[in-house]
Amino acid sequence: MRFKHISMLLLLATASVAADAGSGLRVGAAKVDFTPPAGPSQLGKYDHERLYVRAIVLDNGATRAALISLEGSQNEWANTSKLVAEELKCPLPNIIMSSTHTHSGASAGGAANPNAPPSQPVLEAVRQAKAKLEPARVGFGTGTMYLNVNRDAIAPESRKWTQYSNVDAPSDKTVSVVTFEKPTGEPIAVYVNYAMHPINGYVIGVYSGDFPGAMSRYVEKAFGDNVIVAFTQGTSGDQNPLYLRPSNNAMASRAGNKITGFEINREESEGPLRMPNNNAKPVDPKVLDEMFRFIESEGQILGEEVIRVMTWTKKTTSDPRIEGLQTIVNCPGRKRTNGDAYDPTTREGIAGTYVDMPPVGLQIGILGIGAVALASINGEVYSLIGQKVKDTAPLKNTVFVTSANGRGPGYIPDDGSYGHQTFQVLNTNLKPGCAETSIVNTIADLETQYLNRK
Repeated sequence: MRFKHISMLLLLATASVAADAGSGLRVGAAKVDFTPPAGPSQLGKYDHERLYVRAIVLDNGATRAALISLEGSQNEWANTSKLVAEELKCPLPNIIMSSTHTHSGASAGGAANPNAPPSQPVLEAVRQAKAKLEPARVGFGTGTMYLNVNRDAIAPESRKWTQYSNVDAPSDKTVSVVTFEKPTGEPIAVYVNYAMHPINGYVIGVYSGDFPGAMSRYVEKAFGDNVIVAFTQGTSGDQNPLYLRPSNNAMASRAGNKITGFEINREESEGPLRMPNNNAKPVDPKVLDEMFRFIESEGQILGEEVIRVMTWTKKTTSDPRIEGLQTIVNCPGRKRTNGDAYDPTTREGIAGTYVDMPPVGLQIGILGIGAVALASINGEVYSLIGQKVKDTAPLKNTVFVTSANGRGPGYIPDDGSYGHQTFQVLNTNLKPGCAETSIVNTIADLETQYLNRK
């Protein structure tokens, strides 16, 4: 491949994959609840207060694949992926396991059984999905949603970089929807991708699947709970919800700050609450209820767009080729030597100082499902990189799944954003000048390989 300062280790599937399926597509899907015990502030009346692992298993007669979405974190990605591959007898590159990235989730260890290994709920969801395999067709469509906004901006008060709505900066509004349906048209599973940080419940002291969880349950219930809806993060490294007033009010309630009818400054409450021994108060139940209701609203609005796309996705296939390809790209590393990523006084808005560190590995892959390519990476990619990936990818139907298949370098800014003194840019372990070009070119190369291996 054509990169400077990059070493590549190509992890190609070892199993032989035919260009066309041998016996037609079969799909099964399931979800497993791993919600921890409720704390004193939990309301317990909203769907998004439950946390799930959702799994979609594909089988085309030649190979199998798994699409796994977690409403929380999974801290043993590599080991769990191997166990899933063994369960399905499929190559590792055929597995995409990603986090919805909710900031009010939990480890997928399953709090109902604290002694359970972190892989247990994931494997259980995969096994249940495999047991439900049935003849299916797959289709792809996209919609548009204006719930997200770029969050890298200059604060009007301090004139320093911070989190604010920046409507003039890059923001991908695309909702990508892969629908798996029965030959008779009833949906079996839906794989949704949208770029927006689920941060409504951050440092509030509650569990919530946030808007992804609300969206998934809304669509699932619309079809009588006979479908599984798995959410994945798009390129949301610099993307927040456009509307954060309910969340900001909940933070203010815990921090003891005054709540007004206006949208109040987020950092004034979030900053102190990030710090240890912050003396946070329980959130006011009325304020929490307003925030939870707004999460439900976000889920309903996004869910309606998903349903609209599903409704008008008419072109489907019952015999898609399935093949995964993965590679590791190494980019020069660095470590910040000043400031604290959580301390509001030094987190952002100042110049960063750094020392060189060993190269940072970016695990990049694609999972081809017929004419659809699910690109994946183990980090939080900025929107502009994602747009360039889609513009240059050989396959028109390319979806970029981030926070997938491991805990990588964290934030991955585009080269032009390295001048921003935001916490994402200041604290990334990647030096500028490598990641953007490497990601764009690598995904294009992997898709080219996929197309040439027919």
